[in-house]
Amino acid sequence: MECNLDECGDPVRQVRLSAGMTANELVLAIGGAGAYNGGALAKAADIYEKMLRDEKATKYFGLAGAMVPAGMGGIVSELIEKGHIDILVSTGANLTHDTIEAIGCHHYHGTSTCDDIKLREEEINRIYDIFLPDEAFIRFEEFMQDCLSDIPDKSVITISGLLRHIGEHLDHGILATAAKNDVPVFCPAVQDSMLGMQFWFYNQTHHIVVDTFGDMHDIIDRCYAAEHAGAFLVGGGVPKNFIFQNKMITPSGFDYAIQLTGDRPDLGGLSGATLSEAQSWGKINEDAAAITVYGDATINLPLIAAAVLERLEHD
Repeated sequence: MECNLDECGDPVRQVRLSAGMTANELVLAIGGAGAYNGGALAKAADIYEKMLRDEKATKYFGLAGAMVPAGMGGIVSELIEKGHIDILVSTGANLTHDTIEAIGCHHYHGTSTCDDIKLREEEINRIYDIFLPDEAFIRFEEFMQDCLSDIPDKSVITISGLLRHIGEHLDHGILATAAKNDVPVFCPAVQDSMLGMQFWFYNQTHHIVVDTFGDMHDIIDRCYAAEHAGAFLVGGGVPKNFIFQNKMITPSGFDYAIQLTGDRPDLGGLSGATLSEAQSWGKINEDAAAITVYGDATINLPLIAAAVLERLEHD
């Protein structure tokens, strides 16, 4: 039986590896094979490059999952520093761990095959195979209580304003880099984190009002002002929805969208929802360049970011 070549695309090219290959060379080789999620990763790098080269594009970045404990916070900081993120939306947990790292504490290599009851007795918290001692949270509390004391009582502040205030008291990390580069950081579920808990503790004896809806004015104004818009989503959850929902009320949706997730779409959860599903809501334009890469973001994010950085810097 003969093959109908009219239904075929380009031939699959076998991946050839060589000593000293750069990240971009590896991604291009994977793209030549173009199969499964390797092919999706290569397409994601192409879309990300196009988005960053679009001078009219406002670049959104969503950060969910335990990415900072896994060492991915440094990548986010560098992308902010290089001007590749205009708006960051994060979970409170990632910003908590970012602050912990910035005050000199560390996350440690551990193991997922351990006695968690024994870890609790030794005051060590586990995030899969990463360990974080209770001591880090003690130092985090000391920093936060001191930092918050610089906000005058009876102040009214937005969540992004609070996060900028914290970033201005740090020397490095995501919040510090964002503050130095005037990049807004939104965290609509900040209460769902130790950072939010620390604010609550402080406010038991003080009176600072957090305007939780104030950030909506800012991000929606930015959505209306954006000629083009691109979203790079690590994980899903609240950051993904907060980024996407604001485009539902603007004349157009996102022009570029990249999603890194390990979740399935058929369970109905937002973190696994396809980008084509978002088109049904008008969140993403029908002619948008969009791709989902399934797999571990601690692998896919560094590869995509490094490959595109290489392309941009070697023009």
